[in-house]
Amino acid sequence: MTTQLLKVSGISKSFPGVQALKDVQFELNRGEVLTLVGENGAGKSSLMKILSGIYSKDSGSIVLEGREVEIDSPKAAQELGISIIHQEMNLMPHLTVAQNIYIGREPRSGLFVRARALNLLASELLTRLGIDLDPRELIENLTVAKQQMVEIAKALSFDAKVLIMDEPTSALTEAETETLFALIEDLKKTGTGVIYISHRMDELRRLSDRVTVLRDGAYIGTLDKAEIDIPTIIEMMVGRHIEEGARPEARQHAHDDVVLKVEGLNTRHLLKDINFELRRGEILGFAGLMGAGRTEVARAIIGADPSEGTVIQINGKPVKISQPSEAVAHGVGYLSEDRKLFGLLLEQDVNTNILLASLADYTNRFGFVNTDKGKQTSRDYVKALRIKTPSIHATTKNLSGGNQQKVVIAKWLARDCDILIFDEPTRGIDVGAKEEIYRLLNELVAQGKSIIMISSELPEVLRLSHRIVVMAGGRITGVLNNEDASQAKIMDYATRMGDEKEQ
Repeated sequence: MTTQLLKVSGISKSFPGVQALKDVQFELNRGEVLTLVGENGAGKSSLMKILSGIYSKDSGSIVLEGREVEIDSPKAAQELGISIIHQEMNLMPHLTVAQNIYIGREPRSGLFVRARALNLLASELLTRLGIDLDPRELIENLTVAKQQMVEIAKALSFDAKVLIMDEPTSALTEAETETLFALIEDLKKTGTGVIYISHRMDELRRLSDRVTVLRDGAYIGTLDKAEIDIPTIIEMMVGRHIEEGARPEARQHAHDDVVLKVEGLNTRHLLKDINFELRRGEILGFAGLMGAGRTEVARAIIGADPSEGTVIQINGKPVKISQPSEAVAHGVGYLSEDRKLFGLLLEQDVNTNILLASLADYTNRFGFVNTDKGKQTSRDYVKALRIKTPSIHATTKNLSGGNQQKVVIAKWLARDCDILIFDEPTRGIDVGAKEEIYRLLNELVAQGKSIIMISSELPEVLRLSHRIVVMAGGRITGVLNNEDASQAKIMDYATRMGDEKEQ
């Protein structure tokens, strides 16, 4: 028999010009995982921020353990036993693991923190959670994955009754993800209710006891475990059918002009003898496991990282690229896997971000910017890429992840780059927004652009790539035509460490 832990009814929330939530409802039982899904902009984050005390609701009720509660601050949420692990990490890099976990709750003797007791407390928690970390280590010395585990430990240190996890595996390795899943199963046994937000359909299948779907800020429905069917959930999320298992459209350019040729790319610590060609009107996918060297190849090509012995030809002519600005000058644009850190000025408006890489085209010889011309360019790309924004003057950080990604794409299209490198173009983006990005990539290659696409999602690689370069251990272990490729074959090459290749 299930016992209701949390009931949310009639929750609405609006911001200036935007109705974020409209009469949303859901229930969470003790010891269950309720997966919350929806496109970017569906209202998931706004709803969770209300539950965690960051936003106040306009209307509706929250009932916890049979009692209606008001959550007017994050501290109030924590005291009620509601903890949240945000997708964007909120750690202090200059402090230790233990200090971050127990900040403001350290064991003290008078005014002084008892460091030994603090480290012991953190060590016991980390051991109980199966997390292998030194509580004395500074956060700035940890990988992103390990920082995520600290966030998880911090949230669980409050002995939460309700634990909200927002894309908790986005930065975790496969082994760390397995540790997290085992931890979730242990939490369920203690009666903790977990609200799990994820765009990964395989996680949804594996973890969910029930699935609640939001769309455009409204409640669409809830499916029990026996009813969970991925195509049905996707249709509920986006309001339309999306074809699974599709393969790339036929190339529009029959000729095989080589627009980029890379020979003998090596780096001191990882890459060894990387050689490949990119053709006009082609999407060349790069696949491989974490640490295979895919991003390192991209960064070396654009001059962001040093390489040795590398020969790069663009349209048949040798070029020297020692820094990203030189790559841009040669018509190569790079969309980083971390769009917020390397791709956008989040505090600036959409217009500024779109024009960022091409300001010289809108500036006269005296240094003055033709604002009218620039604004019209931004409006044109907002319309062409269907960027959902109140205006080109909206602050970029307020857009959904999918629309932020489109702004980065618009930036490089405005610069008129012929070669585009997309590193994890749909990471953290929902199914509907992915389809929009896929459409854009196919339109670009139809126009004669050439794309290198790095992705950790094999269905995405197979869906888009005309050819697929597979890497392992800093080497290329296979190059497959799409019609010859499968997930199993890609994984076979991704787990090889030798030099054998298939063309």
